[in-house]
Amino acid sequence: MVGVTLEALSVRLGRRRVLENVSATLEAGKLAGIIGPNGAGKSTLVRAMLGLTPIAAGSVRIDAQDIAALPSRDLARRIAYLPQGQTLHWPLSVERLVALGRLPHLAPLSRMSAEDQAIISEAMARADVTHLAGRVATELSGGERARVLLARALAVGASGLVADEPLASLDPGHQIDVMTLLRREADAGGLIVAVLHDLTMAARYCDRLLLIDGGRLVADGPPAEVLTSDLLRSVYGIRALVDTADGATMVVPIERLKGQDPHAHQG
Repeated sequence: MVGVTLEALSVRLGRRRVLENVSATLEAGKLAGIIGPNGAGKSTLVRAMLGLTPIAAGSVRIDAQDIAALPSRDLARRIAYLPQGQTLHWPLSVERLVALGRLPHLAPLSRMSAEDQAIISEAMARADVTHLAGRVATELSGGERARVLLARALAVGASGLVADEPLASLDPGHQIDVMTLLRREADAGGLIVAVLHDLTMAARYCDRLLLIDGGRLVADGPPAEVLTSDLLRSVYGIRALVDTADGATMVVPIERLKGQDPHAHQG
């Protein structure tokens, strides 16, 4: 099983500081949520974690190996990546789209093996999209597309999965479907990292939350310890109701606090 260690990680984009001195250890068998306001550095963090954004200082290690020393194909085999806002342009069948997840394992011009096909079928079953196999991917609904793209990531066969805003544009029912799938993958022993904006979904499904603000890690721990009224006020500039129902934490934003928008003067 895969594990990721971030040590004093910093990222600059031009002259702008995007991440500063972020340290954390992410373990297999856990669902870790990365939360924070818009522009906090959440997507930059996961991209740096995957070697897709240059690091200004610090390090990222996967199973004690620095990612700078890992070939990109090797890294892609260890941690699958589901970027945010993917648009499907080509009218591929769902089965062919999911099969693209096997690319990190294939040599140029090589063909799928029986093992590859079995892994693709298993990924589609885990994401509950087997019945969509023959459908044209560009004709899917938003909820169907979300599950199909997750199936493609699962088809990589990696021990870890990073999903950047997997709930974007989904209705509540499909959000539950996606989070249930991610929770199940973590329970099966995978390392699952998800960038999330819905704080109640993050609280309900995640083992741990990393709260990012202004490029810094300001809180890291179980949801009940991170989603406090004081932190929500200081980071999001809101007053929120934080309560529990059926044993799960709920976060209901009540109002933006006047004069307490912490990001009002950021460029």
